[in-house]
Amino acid sequence: MPEPAEPEQAVDVSVDPLADSLPTVAEWVPEALLPYWELVSEIPLVGALVIVAIFFALALAMRLAIGRGLGRVARLTDSTLDDGIVQDLRKPIFTTVLYLGLTLAAQAAKFPAGTAVIVNLLLSVIVASWMRATLRISGSLLELLEKNGRFTLIETRTVPLLDLTIKLGAILVGSYLLLLIWGINPVGWLASAGIVGIAVGFAAKDTLANLFSGFFIVADAPYKIGDLINLDSGERGVVSAIGLRSTRLLTRDDVEITIPNGVIANAKIVNESGGPYVKIRNRIRVGVAYGSDVDKVCEILQRVGDEHPRTCAYPEPRVRMRAFGASSLDFDLLVWIERPADRGAIAHELLMEIYKAFAAAGIEIPYSKHDVYIKELPKDT
Repeated sequence: MPEPAEPEQAVDVSVDPLADSLPTVAEWVPEALLPYWELVSEIPLVGALVIVAIFFALALAMRLAIGRGLGRVARLTDSTLDDGIVQDLRKPIFTTVLYLGLTLAAQAAKFPAGTAVIVNLLLSVIVASWMRATLRISGSLLELLEKNGRFTLIETRTVPLLDLTIKLGAILVGSYLLLLIWGINPVGWLASAGIVGIAVGFAAKDTLANLFSGFFIVADAPYKIGDLINLDSGERGVVSAIGLRSTRLLTRDDVEITIPNGVIANAKIVNESGGPYVKIRNRIRVGVAYGSDVDKVCEILQRVGDEHPRTCAYPEPRVRMRAFGASSLDFDLLVWIERPADRGAIAHELLMEIYKAFAAAGIEIPYSKHDVYIKELPKDT
């Protein structure tokens, strides 16, 4: 006769591998205090309350010590950013110590069921606390390194890229730890995420194009915040913000234009603030009538350029005759100015001075004239 099959053993679904891998309370107790702990642990709830009280006091002490110790170091600097970083660190450290004590208390309480779920929830709170602190501290830390008084540790153009990389890394690591805490295999989720990522990529291709273009703009740096740029589509303004999705320009009309990075990445960009220095050449085109004294014209234009208070002494202003026009002799007054944004205002001032100087010297500026000839007057009826 066949042997009877052994009855299947019931599986305890409340068992959690991560909770079982945590050290027991007895392993945390010093050997000298172990007899007292054995006495207290005879009543599980009392032992749990003792653990909570001890770890709460320890958490307060650590938060106070870190606040005072690092606070003194932070007060040595003029910046307030490091003070904010110290404040952001105090909460996750307090949470870590306190909730670690709560996990030990949950094990010591010996609940009839649900201990593993309580432990997982407490550990999840610890991970979430550090994720939140990392997201807050990353921005302040990068700003602190960027504004270092003696030397530049991080360039301004790389701050958005580094900030996004750190935040994405914190979210990915934190999510991975949360999956491990709850006993979920991340491999299956990653495979599913790959399939979902392909679908999302097709659905949000424009957004992803702007995102990748933002990475390339930050890395290549065709412009920086404060530069005056022109796009081949006609937009002109000062760069007020560079994001990973879009770039914002502030026009001369004080209107802010938001341009997707995907558009800028494929556009021709003229950076008026680029080059070896910020100075830019301003070209003033002037026409004088035929028969004018060209030497005197050059002398007046040179004097106007030299005497203007906002033109650069080096490179010095120059005058060039360019062409024999249809109705005028064409000259250019070439001056250099310190800021590209002042080009319009300085051109206005120079044109006003040139007109007054030509009028005083009797030099005619040609303009369109029309002579009307009447071939035959109408006969009286």
